[in-house]
Order: sequence, then structure tokens, then C-alpha cells
Amino acid sequence: MSTSQSSPSSSAPRRRFLKQSALAAGALWAAPQILRAQTLGNAEKRAANSRMGMGFIGMGLISRGHLRTFSGMKEVQPIAVCDVKAWQLERAVKDLQERDFDGIQATPNYEEVIANPDVDLVCITTPDHWHAAIAIEAMKAGKDVYVEKPMTLTIEEGKAVVAAEKKYGRILQVGSQQRSSQRFRMAVNLVRNGLIGEVKEIYCRLGEFPPPPEQEDYEPGPDGFNYDRWLGPTPFYNYSDHRVRGSYGGGWRCYWDYGSRKFGDWGAHHFDIIQWALGRDHTGPVEFIPKGYNGAEYHHYRYADGITVWRDRKPDHGHMIRFIGTEGEVHVSRGGVASIPGELVRHRFTDADPTVYESRNHRQNFIDCVESRQPTICPAEVGHRTGAICHLAAIAERLVQPVTWDPAAEQVVGNPEAAAMQDRVRRRAYPMPKV
Repeated sequence: MSTSQSSPSSSAPRRRFLKQSALAAGALWAAPQILRAQTLGNAEKRAANSRMGMGFIGMGLISRGHLRTFSGMKEVQPIAVCDVKAWQLERAVKDLQERDFDGIQATPNYEEVIANPDVDLVCITTPDHWHAAIAIEAMKAGKDVYVEKPMTLTIEEGKAVVAAEKKYGRILQVGSQQRSSQRFRMAVNLVRNGLIGEVKEIYCRLGEFPPPPEQEDYEPGPDGFNYDRWLGPTPFYNYSDHRVRGSYGGGWRCYWDYGSRKFGDWGAHHFDIIQWALGRDHTGPVEFIPKGYNGAEYHHYRYADGITVWRDRKPDHGHMIRFIGTEGEVHVSRGGVASIPGELVRHRFTDADPTVYESRNHRQNFIDCVESRQPTICPAEVGHRTGAICHLAAIAERLVQPVTWDPAAEQVVGNPEAAAMQDRVRRRAYPMPKV
């Protein structure tokens, strides 16, 4: 991606000299605000004062990949880490120390990361219910944002993040990394160019999470964990280990309070690719029908032209997404692409063919766009439209009622109960930031 359109005021790296100080082992929790330093880097990196400073907020499972990859980029200088769990904070600092980065700011308070003038970028990998507030506060403070999927917990939060990105002129990348996969890009280009004819229906594999435990084992929270802050805007519950556990197979992802269960998990990935393939990144479906309603065997949603997306319908031919057209099919997963007829996957596009935005590395695309000030492959509007599908599907499932959606007005139609669920009541101590 070319950087020739950048203006010096908006795209030049904003590094300042980083003040050096010692990182005491016992200071991680007691005095995070004093922990700031510089690292000498290595021969492959830019000089320390020319790199973009990055803060990492939320140091759970997926953060380790982000921490390792971003800190290895020549353009990036890790500055700060943040988590409400002291042991995760300690692990993140240790991971960076092992990569020869010393004196990292470490704090349980994301506000201190955002307030740090040496932080230019933030990477947000908290549970879903914290994404929007932190992203908005960061953009208001002049930071560019990489935020994990789904971008928000609610539809109204999504609207606010889109507004903040636009108002503050920030660069935002949603962590829908399948958009930067050659396999998914190939599938999307085949569908977009009509090589399977007119798309009629799509099968999408999400799988299942177990329900939350019927009987929680309530206990005092562990030392070094600010549980109230972890809950943030969501309702208060007595502490249980299961509720706060980071697990790709369950934990907090099992609860509606903190996400949209499998819709916000795999759905945020696969619905995003479906939107992309159909050319509908700025609109969405019009009807959501939950499994069990009037005997419906599968949860599904429909677009205005009748294209229907089915959850977990078989056969999926061993792939995560099955596009079914009038003249063929495309099947795609992270492991590969298949087609009917088989020769479709060997199709080679020419320069004259319309093809989609190409990114080969999702995190690098973010950094490149920060420097060029051009949109990322998954900016706020795209993340919001995909997130809205996740949230609407979840609303339909929770109510066991169909939900009609007006994608132009971004409003549920004819169902006040469902419309009220476009947002959620927040605890008073954790209001939504104003844009």
C-alpha cells in the first residue's frame, strides 16, 4: 500500500524520547504509573525515537500473539501493558523482557495507558464488553486503535465507535483477520465475480458453547484481581472462577452478559466474510429467525434479495462457509478452499477483473494504514455492520422470536422488546464515553 498520500502532520511517526527507569518486581501492582523506559532495540528496528509507541490493553489468551507480533515489527515500540489480573500483567512484562524490552509501563488502569504521551497506538484484547469504551477513549485521546472482534457488545456501541473514528480522524482495525487470509480472499473474489452464478444460500459453521453452570461456585476473588473493574458496565454477580475464565471453549464467552456467545465468537469471523463476499459491508440482512421458532431446524437470517445464511446446517463439506450459487459452489475454511466445479479454485484473475482489498498480514495492514492514513481492511463501519449481525442473531435466539431489521435506519422494526436490546443498561460507575 502506497504511503505517498500521507500528510506530514497526520502520518509521520510520533515517537518521543522515552524516559528510562527501573522496573522493580514488586512495583507491577503498587505503582504502575511510574514504570516507563526505553529499549535499545536491534539492528533491524528503526531508531527508538522514530517508532510508534504501542500500549496493550487486556493481556489474556489472544494478546500473546499480538504482543509477540507487534513488538517484533520495526515500526513499533512497546510502551505499556494493562490488565486487571496481576498475574497476566506480570506475564506480559516478562514476555517483553524476554524480547529485550525493559521498563514497560504496567498498570491495571487502561486510562493510564491512554494518558501516556508516548503511546500512539493501542491494541485492545479485553473481553467484548470493554471493547467500545476503551476504543472511544483512545480515539478521543488521539490514538489509533486495533481492537479485537467483535468490535462491540451492542449495536448502539457500534454506532458510537463508527462516529468516534470519523470525528477524531483515527485509524481503526478490527481483528477480523480472515480478511487478510489468501484463502478467504480467493473465495470472496470467486463469489464477487459471479463464478458460481447468483448466490442463493450460504451455510456457516459456528459450533456450540456449553451453557453457563447452573450452580456457580461463588468464592472470594483472588488477590491481585480487580473483579469489579473486570465486570465494568455489566451487571454485578458474586465472583466465580468460571465467569472470568479466559477460554476459547467457554469461560466468560458462555455468558450473554459479556458477548453474543458463538455469534460473537465464530460468527464475527464468518459473517464478516459473508458480508465481504456479497459486497454488503455497509448494509446488512433484514430478517433473523431463531432455531425453534415455528419449527425452524436451524437459526438463519435473510437479506432483502432472499439470500439466506444458515447456521450449522449440513452438509458443509468439511468447511466453515459454503457458498451455494446457481452455477456452482465455493467452500472455504482456514485450512483451504474447494469448489464445485473443482476447476474454479484454479481460476486466475487478471488486472481487468474487479478484486477486493488485498491485505496479506492483518496486523501489518494496521501499521501500514496508520502511516498512510488510508482505511484498514476492516475499519469501524465494517466491524460495526458485522457486529450488528452477531448482536441481532443473538437477540433473536434469546427471545426465540424473529427480528426484522432496517439496515438503512439501523433499527429493529416492529418489536419493541428486541429494539430495546440494541443497547444494554450500564452500571453507573462505568458510563459510555461521549463521542
